[in-house]
Amino acid sequence: MQTVEKNCIFCKIVRKEDSKTVIEHESDNIVIFKDIKPATEFHYLAVPKRHIKNCKELTMEHKPLLDEMKESLEQLLAEKGVNVAEEGLLGFHWPPFNSVKHLHMHGMGPRSRMGVIGKLIFKPNNKWFCTNDHVFEWLRNQPSSS
Repeated sequence: MQTVEKNCIFCKIVRKEDSKTVIEHESDNIVIFKDIKPATEFHYLAVPKRHIKNCKELTMEHKPLLDEMKESLEQLLAEKGVNVAEEGLLGFHWPPFNSVKHLHMHGMGPRSRMGVIGKLIFKPNNKWFCTNDHVFEWLRNQPSSS
């Protein structure tokens, strides 16, 4: 697995080669920025700095990364005034329903302000969008790599 992909838009954002994207949060492992097609008032993407194609490339060794993505998105949403427990939504598009082939966790809210299309696209745990809990459960059920 490569660290970055030359032509991946999210890798370009990680490398700060996209001057239009404002990074809202950055750590050694991830960056968070606004989604260019927000489904509600606050809609962010947490992206690992290392290029991971999608959820199906994840292993249990990635759990700390996923935990950081989740916790950072929840903190950012809370700072924006979103009651994450009641109005937040975090999750991933499940392959092959990925518009960008770089793992990204959506964090958005308030859910009550989502339009009809957003509610369809981001309906939890269907064949194209799943919550982080669903991904963690899927990981637990994968055969061990050792």
